[in-house]
Amino acid sequence: MKYLYILQQAIVWIITIFWLYQLLISICSLVKLKDKPLLTKKNHKFMAIIPAHNEESVVKNLIESLKKQDYPENLLDIYVIADNCTDKTAEIAEEAGAIVYVRNHTEGKTKGHALQWFLSKKIEENADYDAFCVFDADNIVDQNFIKNMNKKLCQGEDVVQGYRDIKNPTDSWISSGYAIFYWMMNRFYHLARYNLGLSPLINGTGFMVRFDVIKPNGWQTYTLTEDIEFSLQRIVAGKKLGWATDAIVYDEQPVGFKQSWSQRSRWTVGHIQCMGRYTKELAKSVKENKTLVTFDGLLYIVGSIPMFIITLLLLVVNAFIYMGDGMTRLAFIQNLMMYIVPTFFLPIITGMIIMKLDGRPIKPMIKGLIFYPLFLGSWLAINFKCLFKRETNWEKIEHVRDIKINEVI
Repeated sequence: MKYLYILQQAIVWIITIFWLYQLLISICSLVKLKDKPLLTKKNHKFMAIIPAHNEESVVKNLIESLKKQDYPENLLDIYVIADNCTDKTAEIAEEAGAIVYVRNHTEGKTKGHALQWFLSKKIEENADYDAFCVFDADNIVDQNFIKNMNKKLCQGEDVVQGYRDIKNPTDSWISSGYAIFYWMMNRFYHLARYNLGLSPLINGTGFMVRFDVIKPNGWQTYTLTEDIEFSLQRIVAGKKLGWATDAIVYDEQPVGFKQSWSQRSRWTVGHIQCMGRYTKELAKSVKENKTLVTFDGLLYIVGSIPMFIITLLLLVVNAFIYMGDGMTRLAFIQNLMMYIVPTFFLPIITGMIIMKLDGRPIKPMIKGLIFYPLFLGSWLAINFKCLFKRETNWEKIEHVRDIKINEVI
């Protein structure tokens, strides 16, 4: 029993220190900093890249929103990668004004492979672009997105994540769960770290990369979460990523539980793949560079599945201590509540605070807030399942809403 007590206290300290660190970082999102000075004043030339697999129902809306950018038309080219499509994605994209590249590869049917294939062609062509932005086909883009990313380039930023908003936050408790999660990440993770001089992360869509960054080696990602992998590659190299609150992209989220379960399972497997590939490299980078940027990157990868396992271990240890009469029933219940309340119910309050800070109406999101603990609980179940069974097959998320840019602004 003595050793169980020692193990219990060690785990409690690890978890407490980790979450205190995250809390202190998050508070920095409330600090408004002066904008970075412009190092140059130039309108750069951009590629907008849209990897698309059977996206005939939504790709036109994205292209139309890109066509309406408040930016010189001759400095923005829109490319659609029609990736193993069996529908009219290529034809519809071309009619809408995009330049279409058709890819028919039976192997490597992922967004990362599509980007690798396309960008290798552009590097080989020595295309005269300064930067590229990547979007999912179901996105729609705020008219100032490219202009604000251009500003980031002028400030000396190389890789910048835009603000990922949700175009269907009230469709179901599932899409509401995604919305609350992303709103929290935008402020308490990305903005907080950017304010502190740490590194945000690429967040799947709506990000910008200076073309010169990938010219030496191309786009080299291999996991199911190419966004996180690319971010970690930069952090391992001692590079910080940027953040642009005013470069807004609206993303459509699943409304059904089955699709959501499949998508989040894929994300969890991708995180596990990244953990296997980059934990050692991040630790080595921490030792060599001795910067808080690389240390924070290491904590990110350690704070996902490893922290989940450590928390489960604490619950098991507490149960053994209780069953061995080393803990009263009241103390055992209190220990359980110390996990349940912060994990499932505190995020409801946090979500309301986020919406208040961002000026969002709370009333339409009441249902989403009530069911947010269930959304988080299902994610914990996904994490547990992926410890033992990891599906790596990509399943398409069906898009059911025809939402145009003027309907979300």
